[in-house]
Parts: sequence; C-alpha cells; structure tokens
Amino acid sequence: MIEIKNLRKAYGGRTVLDIEELHIKKGECVVLTGHNGSGKSTLLKILAGTEKKSEGSVITRGQIYYLPQQSLPFNKSVRKNLLFCLEGKRKEKNEKCNELLDAFELRHLENKNAGTLSGGECQRLALARVLCRRADIILLDEPSSAADSKGRALINSLIKKYCERTGCTLVMTTHTGEYPEIKGLRIIGLCDGITVSKKEADGNDA
Repeated sequence: MIEIKNLRKAYGGRTVLDIEELHIKKGECVVLTGHNGSGKSTLLKILAGTEKKSEGSVITRGQIYYLPQQSLPFNKSVRKNLLFCLEGKRKEKNEKCNELLDAFELRHLENKNAGTLSGGECQRLALARVLCRRADIILLDEPSSAADSKGRALINSLIKKYCERTGCTLVMTTHTGEYPEIKGLRIIGLCDGITVSKKEADGNDA
C-alpha cells in the first residue's frame, strides 16, 4: 500500500514533482505515463527511498524491490548473476535458475559474461533478478525501454504473470504506451510532475 500527500520535489528552484494526493491500494497495479522529464522516475526513486522528497508525506508498507532504468549486472556469467539473487539449497537454486533462463529467454546466454549483453538482454536479466523472489511492492522504471517489440511483449507478459501469481503492488513507468495487460490496471499520466489523468486500462486474461 502506498499513500502520498502533498508531495513536492525540487532541484534548486525547479519543482519536478507536485502531487497533492495519490493512493495505491495493496495489490493494485499502476502504470505511470508521461514525456521525458515529467517526473515518473523521480517519483519511483522517492517511493524506493533512493531519493529524498522536499516536502510532504510518503507512506509505503511492505518489502520493496526497485528496478531503475539502468541496472548494471555483476561481472559474472548470466547464470551466476541469477544464482546470486536466489535463495535456498543448491539444487533448489539451480532448478529455479533454469526456470528463469527459459522464461526470460536467456538460456543461450547463460555462460556469457553479463557485461557483454545487449541493452534488451541486459534488461531481461535485470528484471529476472528482481522477479525471482516475492516482494510486496515492485517498482519498475522503464523495464522494456531498450527492448525490441518482441522483447517488450515478453517483458510485459512476465510482469503480468508475476503480479497475478504474487498479488504484489506494482508501480511501473513507460513512455512507449505499452504495458502489461493486467485486469484492473490503473494508468496515471504525469505532466511536469503533476498527475493530470487517471484511468483504468482494459486488461484481459489473454
């Protein structure tokens, strides 16, 4: 659950966020849209606790996993990057790692150094590292921005499955107009740091 009241963020004399009130219920999935510089990423950073607000109140309840726009992998193989984030006994971790490699279409890259991946491949790996465990709140900043159309479809499908399986609260940003087809998904538009539109998407079970 997330509650925002009179949130303001300024850099010097420039206000980049000015949100009077915003409530996101437990288990709700929200997509933030808006042009570059509209405040989407800043809002996620404040929710994640990596950026301080200038004024106002922000309340979050539960464990939070946050994926920034640029998430650098460890200087190890793709497989070792995933194993590092998994919990349990060795056999369990290896089985889960195999599932992730297949689901995120990274199997053919498992022994490749993660630092040599393309932008889209790196985003799939970063997302796999976030979604490999259960969290109460998932914050995703442009999780498919570097992917091609096929990669974006895969990423959105995986996010949808994770949300439906775990019942987590999701807040993600996008400027492409593409997002997971989750039933009850709420779309919030930002313009110059102010919420300007709110609507429910026509999510389906496809």
